[in-house]
Amino acid sequence: MTETIIKRANIIVKGLVQGVNFRAYTRRRAKSLGLTGFVRNLSNGNVEIIVEGSQIQIYLLIKWLRNEGSPASDVTDVQVIWTNDLENFNSFRVVF
Repeated sequence: MTETIIKRANIIVKGLVQGVNFRAYTRRRAKSLGLTGFVRNLSNGNVEIIVEGSQIQIYLLIKWLRNEGSPASDVTDVQVIWTNDLENFNSFRVVF
């Protein structure tokens, strides 16, 4: 049996991502993928996502961020930094 390796990704999403329910949609999608961490708005208009889970599930979230997001959003860039430094979050939440 293969053990799932848990990874962490620090993600910055740029574009029209504030004021369009982007955080709520991201939370819903991350939870449906079984991921933990948080999403929050940054003062520069970007959204930051810190997520932990299996690398495959994180890739699915990144693909969703790039191609779908919230219906009213317009994502222009998604930057991802992978790390093995885990915080072992127990849920995925919106941070204000």
